[in-house]
Amino acid sequence: MDDYPAVEDHGLIGDLQTAALVARDGTLDWFCAPRFDSPSLFAGLLDRQRGGYFKISPHGVDYVSKQLYLPGTPILITRFLSADGVGEVVDFMPLAGETPTDRHCIVRMVRVVRGEMTFRMDCQPRFNYGRDEHTVDFGLEGTVFRSREQTLTVNPVRHDGMFLDERDFKRDGRGVCVVGTLRQGFTGGLVLHTASPEPPRVVHPDEVSAMFVETRDFWRRWLDRSRYTGRWREMVERSAMTLKLMTYAPTGALVAAPTAGLPERIGGARNWDYRYTWIRDASFSVHALLGLGFDEEARRYLHWINERVRDSEESGEPIQIVYRVDGGRDLTEEPLDHLEGYRGSGPVRVGNDAAGQFQLDIYGETMNCMHLADSYGLRSSHDEWRNTVRMMDWLCEHWDQPEDGIWETRAGRRDFTYGRLMSWVAFDRAIRLARRHGRPGHLARWAAARDAAYDQIMSRGFHRGRGAFVQHYETDVLDASLLSMAAVGFVAPTDPMWQSTLRAMDADLVSDSLVYRYDPGAAPDGLPGAEGTFTMCTFWYVQALAQSSRLDDARLAFEKMLTYSSQLGLYSEEIAPSGEQIGNFPQAFSHLSLISTATVLDEMLDARRDPS
Repeated sequence: MDDYPAVEDHGLIGDLQTAALVARDGTLDWFCAPRFDSPSLFAGLLDRQRGGYFKISPHGVDYVSKQLYLPGTPILITRFLSADGVGEVVDFMPLAGETPTDRHCIVRMVRVVRGEMTFRMDCQPRFNYGRDEHTVDFGLEGTVFRSREQTLTVNPVRHDGMFLDERDFKRDGRGVCVVGTLRQGFTGGLVLHTASPEPPRVVHPDEVSAMFVETRDFWRRWLDRSRYTGRWREMVERSAMTLKLMTYAPTGALVAAPTAGLPERIGGARNWDYRYTWIRDASFSVHALLGLGFDEEARRYLHWINERVRDSEESGEPIQIVYRVDGGRDLTEEPLDHLEGYRGSGPVRVGNDAAGQFQLDIYGETMNCMHLADSYGLRSSHDEWRNTVRMMDWLCEHWDQPEDGIWETRAGRRDFTYGRLMSWVAFDRAIRLARRHGRPGHLARWAAARDAAYDQIMSRGFHRGRGAFVQHYETDVLDASLLSMAAVGFVAPTDPMWQSTLRAMDADLVSDSLVYRYDPGAAPDGLPGAEGTFTMCTFWYVQALAQSSRLDDARLAFEKMLTYSSQLGLYSEEIAPSGEQIGNFPQAFSHLSLISTATVLDEMLDARRDPS
C-alpha cells in the first residue's frame, strides 16, 4: 500500500463544473466528468491498479518534486529538480462556463527551466470507476479512448518536428506511454478533452499559452474582489479559491468535496461520497463569502437554497439534507467492491444514503444564512418569503422529534441537542426577518416554538453531573457541534453553563488544540472503527475560545491548526493522530470554517489593540 501518495500531497484544479487531483509525483489520479458527481475517468486514488491514472514525471534520473500554485490562481505547478535540469508540469483546466457541458479540458503543460530533462507520460484511463471497457485509437496526432458512454481525446503539445515522434510512442496495455526530452526554454505536454467532437490533433505551444493566460487572468480578476486584508490573507484567499473550484457554476451549488471514498481512518469503513451539495454547507458558504466580499457567489448559493425550499413546498416532501449539484434527489448509495480503496480502505462507496436522513439543524442553518444575507442587502423575494413561512410552519410541527443529527450517524434517531439548538435559531431568525421588514408570518406561533426549544435545551440538554451541554438528552457524552452555542447567540459567552461546557470539552474532546467531534466508543454511532480529529470542529473551538475571553489561547490554537494544512494550503475533513490528513479532500467545511474563524479572530485582535 506504500505506492499511494499521501492525501495532502495533492493539488486541486478545476473548471467550475468538475475537478481533478494531481499528486506531487505528477500523477493525475482523480477526475470525474462531466460533473463532480459523475463516474470517474481516473480513480487511481482509490485503486492504483484498477482506477486509472495519468502520470507525467522525469525518466531515467533521480529527482526531488515540489508543488506550488501560481500566485493568485489555482494553476498547479509541479516542479522536478535534478542535477541535470529542472522541469515543471503546469496543470490547469480552462473554464467550462455556466452552461452544463460534457466537454471539459485538462492542460498538462511540460517545460524545462534549466538544463534538459526526459519525461515519461503514461496515460491509463479507466472509465466508470474502472467498470467499463474501452478501445484505444492511437496515432501521432493524438489518441482517442472510447468507452460505452464516454470519450477521452489526448492531444500532444509540440512545435513542428519537436519533442515527440513515432519512436517515442508506444501502446501500454489499455493506455499509451510517451517518452520525450525537452531542453531549457521549450514547452511540450498533452491536452485532454472529454466528449470532443473533433479528431485528435497536435496543439501548438502558443495555443496552450493563450489558454494559460486566459485562465490565469480570470482567477486573478476574481480574487481581486476579495475585501479581506487581515493577518492570514494567503490562507484565506487560498481557501476562497478552493471553495470556488468546488462550485458547480450552472447552479451555484457547492460540493462538500470533489472526492469519494477517502477514509476517515486508514483501513476503516467510514468511506463516504462527498461530491454532493449539503444544505448545511451552502448555508455556511453564504456567511463566509459575504464576509470576504464575494457577494455574487453568496447570492448564487442563496438562490440554490431557496430553490430547494421551493421544490420541497411544491412536492410536499421535507427538505432533503443533501442533493446533487443540479438539485436531483436520488443519491442511492452503492459499494464499488472491485476497487480496493485508498491504501486498502474499503468499501469504496458512491452515492450517499444520508440523503434519506431527517436532520433538524438544516432549518436553522438555512434561516441563519437568510438572515445574514438580508443584513448585506440580499433580501428574499415575495415568493421566497412565502415558502419560508410554510417551512417555518412545518418546523413548528416537527422540531420536537428524534432525528439523525448533524453527524449522520446510523444508530437510530435521537433527541440531539444541536438539532434543537438550530431549531431555536430557525425560529429566532425568522421572527427577526419578519419584524425587520414587516412581512407576514405566524410570529406568535414561531415565538412559542422558539421559547419551548430554549426551555427544553436548558432543562434536558444540560447534564448537571457533567456540568455541560451534551450530545442528546439520554447521554452524558459531549459533542463538538455545540461549540456554536455562543456564536449563534443562544447563550452568552460568559454564562457559567457555557464556561463549564467549554472546560468539559477541553478535557474530553481536545487533543493539543485538535478537536474530536465526539467519542464513538462512548456514543456508538452505528459504524465500526474510530476517526481522526475534525478540522471544522477545531476552527469552531478557536472561535469559542476567542468569544469566551481566551483570545491568546484562540490565536495559538489557530496558528497550530495552520501547520496541519497541506503544502498548498488545503485541508481534508480530518487530521489523524499521526498528523496526516484523512477523509475526503479538500473539504468545503474545513475551508469555510477557516475563513470564518480568521475573520472573527482578526476583528477581536484588532479590537483589543485599539479599544476605541
